Amino acid sequence: MSDLDELYQEVILDHNKSPRNYRVMSDANRKAEGYNPLCGDHVTVYLHLEGGVIRDVSFQGSGCAISKASASMMTAELKGKSEAAAHELFENVHKMLTGDGGGESGDEKIGKLKTLSGVCKFPARVKCASLAWHTVNAALQGEAEPATTE
Repeated sequence: MSDLDELYQEVILDHNKSPRNYRVMSDANRKAEGYNPLCGDHVTVYLHLEGGVIRDVSFQGSGCAISKASASMMTAELKGKSEAAAHELFENVHKMLTGDGGGESGDEKIGKLKTLSGVCKFPARVKCASLAWHTVNAALQGEAEPATTE
């Protein structure tokens, strides 16, 4: 097993066991729900946007370890980012998860989230890892319909 594969497993287990920002946010001014019909994962993402910046972000939901870990990592990474930076990060993470990443320059854009790159080896799990990202993207765009991985 490669070092990145070991790190991937450790990070997934850590964020699943102790998810960061796992709570309902009472002062959220944006919220979106997401659903993965393939495996039944559900997630609700809460945002507090102020002046075009994500001041706070949290999530709640149920799902597999990869889904929960990805949501946890996402919330930790998005705090303090501008809406534009969040959209760019969504695009870069989505490319990485689907195996359509941009090599080393892409790695620089996603930082610690690189540990999720192991998901692309398991196509059935890509939707699990991307659910929270699609959901936060829907919240940023103010969409009323539930986000889906379809």
